[in-house]
Amino acid sequence: MTSAEVSTRAWQLLDLLADGDFHSGEVLARCLDISRASVFNALDGLADHGVPLQRVRGRGYRLARPWQRLRQSELTHWLGNDGRHFNIEILLQASSSNTVLLQRAALGAPSGSVLAVELQTAGRGRLGRVWHSGLGTALTFSLLWRFGCGLNALSGLSLAIGVAIVRALNKLGAPEVQLKWPNDIVTAHGKLGGVLIETQGDMLGPSAVVIGIGLNCTLPASLAPQIDQPACALDEICAAMPGRNQLLAALLLELADVLQQFSSAGFAALREEWERYHIHQNRFIQLHMADGQIVNGTARGVSDSGELYLGTSQGARRFNSGEVGVRR
Repeated sequence: MTSAEVSTRAWQLLDLLADGDFHSGEVLARCLDISRASVFNALDGLADHGVPLQRVRGRGYRLARPWQRLRQSELTHWLGNDGRHFNIEILLQASSSNTVLLQRAALGAPSGSVLAVELQTAGRGRLGRVWHSGLGTALTFSLLWRFGCGLNALSGLSLAIGVAIVRALNKLGAPEVQLKWPNDIVTAHGKLGGVLIETQGDMLGPSAVVIGIGLNCTLPASLAPQIDQPACALDEICAAMPGRNQLLAALLLELADVLQQFSSAGFAALREEWERYHIHQNRFIQLHMADGQIVNGTARGVSDSGELYLGTSQGARRFNSGEVGVRR
């Protein structure tokens, strides 16, 4: 399933409506030199992308929730001098930030390249799942990072990325964030976000990694029927919701720090911190394997390479794949 694209005209109108005030169809039409019917048609269907639009006769149109765009100038402000480590591009829409950045990586894009997308029409999650997000209701971006080592030295990288995300969100006033093995960002109320890592290179090196991250900022009612698991959003757990530009900058700074740490010491240096954030630590769980087998046991943490330790009736075992569920 993919999302329909937003027309160029609708993007222009969203910019005009960004202040949250009412604007008449006549004024909007005059600003863009189009007809009022064209305004109506361009705005029709935005609710399907999680953009609630109010229409009031005699007053015009207004965004029920002000539109907050990702902007280079604001990112530069929040990144400060550390912004020089990143090459950031913001796209209004694309199939998937990971897909586009993987293509650029193959063509030689530098380490630190960042691609943020306002609307993904074919967002991807782990194991081929679809990542659902509304327009302006989530933060979806990808970061390219190059390593001198080979792919075999990158074990545990997705868990390390989780540590960086929790660090950033804690600093922004979201203390309830935890991690679910291997790459989900969660709270006690449901999934907050996820990580998708895709690699290029070989076992001897060098290698390149594209790190895709999606975080729910708010959950519009229009998306609820599409999500097949408990979910939550940052505005439910933050005392003061950060702006999306501030959020992206904070994540990039923590990611750079953790990636440099991982490059020098691997996941082992981050393992104990990951276990402190682990939502299932020392809990009975079910591990669903790709072949249909279900393994019951107690989650005892992870190895230095990111494998999940389970205490089972057959003794201690470790796994590098599987889907975790809580045993009732």
